[in-house]
Amino acid sequence: MSTQENLPEPSNPLGLDGLEFVEYATSQPQAFGALLQKMGFAAIARHRSREVMLYRQAKMNLIVNAHEATDSTPTVSAFALRVSDAAVAHKRSLELGAWDMPTRASAMELNIPGVHGVAETLIYFVDRYRDFSIYDVDFVPLAGTDRNPQAVAGLHWFGIVQAIQGDRTADWLDFYQTLFGFSVLPRGQYFGVLPKGTLLESPCHKFYLQLIEPPPGSEDVRWEEELVRVGLGAPDVPAAVKALQQRGIVFVDRGTVQPSEKGALTQPYLGGATFELVHSHLKP
Repeated sequence: MSTQENLPEPSNPLGLDGLEFVEYATSQPQAFGALLQKMGFAAIARHRSREVMLYRQAKMNLIVNAHEATDSTPTVSAFALRVSDAAVAHKRSLELGAWDMPTRASAMELNIPGVHGVAETLIYFVDRYRDFSIYDVDFVPLAGTDRNPQAVAGLHWFGIVQAIQGDRTADWLDFYQTLFGFSVLPRGQYFGVLPKGTLLESPCHKFYLQLIEPPPGSEDVRWEEELVRVGLGAPDVPAAVKALQQRGIVFVDRGTVQPSEKGALTQPYLGGATFELVHSHLKP
């Protein structure tokens, strides 16, 4: 082994390099696709063998999976981590106790490794994201489309919000810290305008995870562990809100959850899907 070999630094054991894609599952892909277009995403490719579409906005890839979906409300069903070596990341995660996910590749398709996340969600490992990407194999480009549509008001991935049970915080912190190298931000360091929870920063410093517990007084409310929504970073939230409003997006404007320089939340769409805007210091 050469001493010049480019190995991940100890604080980033998988060589994490950001989010490759976020996947939503829905039985109403056309309706959700129309909403995504209002949010600035453009459909650019269709999966070769499944009812799956690829949407893109600048460097954000968003997959809409209607294959065997039964719920009409779009839900975050998976996300993919960019890593230096997908096979190594997968093997290490299994050795540390992660649950393997079933292989779903068919003929002429890539077998993307991954592990189980919260509930029925999946976490993929992707190492093909530079000159050659996973979409070059699995997707057929739509004719006459711009494969690199510009972002609305500089929008980019900021993070993913996950609901957890009140007694499971330590378990999930261990999961994300041990398997992927996330670190917990100090109490009081928050982003956006929504319930704070616990914030974790990726070891590549390119996105965040937010763990939210049931709020006080919600003992009678059904609270499930799940991926709740994505956060979109914006260098200027009021400008982003205005641009999206002009595209037909409606934002919550009451109480403490109303657009401000810190963040904003869209109204629920299609049974409960929301998008959060967060003032971002991250580089798109």
